[in-house]
Amino acid sequence: MKWAFLYAGQGSQKVGMGKDFYETYPSYKEYIDSLDVGIDIKKLMHEGPLEELSDTKNTQACMAAFAAGVTDILVKEGITPSYAMGLSLGEYGALYAAGAFDNTEYVKLTAFRGAAMQKAAEGKLCKMSAVLGLDSDVIKEVCDSYSGDGYVTVSNYNCKGQTVICGDEQAVNNVEETLKEKGAKRCIKLNVSGPFHTKYMASAGDALKEYFEAHPFRSLRIPVMSNATGDFYKAEDSINELLIKQVQSSVRLEENIEKLLDEDIDCFIEIGPGKVVSGFMNKMSKALSKEIKIMSIETVEDLKKVLEQNQ
Repeated sequence: MKWAFLYAGQGSQKVGMGKDFYETYPSYKEYIDSLDVGIDIKKLMHEGPLEELSDTKNTQACMAAFAAGVTDILVKEGITPSYAMGLSLGEYGALYAAGAFDNTEYVKLTAFRGAAMQKAAEGKLCKMSAVLGLDSDVIKEVCDSYSGDGYVTVSNYNCKGQTVICGDEQAVNNVEETLKEKGAKRCIKLNVSGPFHTKYMASAGDALKEYFEAHPFRSLRIPVMSNATGDFYKAEDSINELLIKQVQSSVRLEENIEKLLDEDIDCFIEIGPGKVVSGFMNKMSKALSKEIKIMSIETVEDLKKVLEQNQ
């Protein structure tokens, strides 16, 4: 059976995440307890508060710890991925599934990334907004032609019918009005703490460059999607360079999904929390008239249902 592992991005975090795994699987508990990245991962995941868990410097390491712990259980139970894809932070989960680094380095790396992104966002009054029901080409054209005060760009091409814009708050507000005039159904402000996947993340990219040079990646065992290119990582690609590009330019998830849907995959599994990526997959599969089987793992009960599929 061919499985594709999907990994959630920042914004899907919730208080209580992983608590039932911690109480049920000794190997998961041992792993979480072993992590030392300067924050209390177990307390943040299990107790919050949500405001503290949602700080970028905390969120990314906690999401990574959950993802690695669940991935390791799946592999131990005989479910290994043939493909992997993630949304933003989730791309690091996909790379972990492919063997690019071990589960300890995975959390250290994402903790470093989260702190670098939060530092890059300091002092910037920005806004990120999901635009619904309008073609992404129209949205890009409006952003590119914006001539008012401030900066705005497309930060995420998530799926057909949902594109995210980001930049200076007033510039985003102005562009939202134009997009509504052009037929956008809604513009929803996203609860994020910085102008991610824009030029404002340049310093985070510089920090990651130094980190990657000191911590080289291993070869990938399975095909992995790159958010920066919208395609699979190729043999000639530099993982370092594409991850640096990813943090400061548009996430091309829609293209990732289209290409992954062309592969011969029996079941897609989103490793959560949340069902954001699987939701995008479902929307895209319907838009492309492709039937897929997709499941998500947020709880131990979810995991049991996946394991039943492998019997």
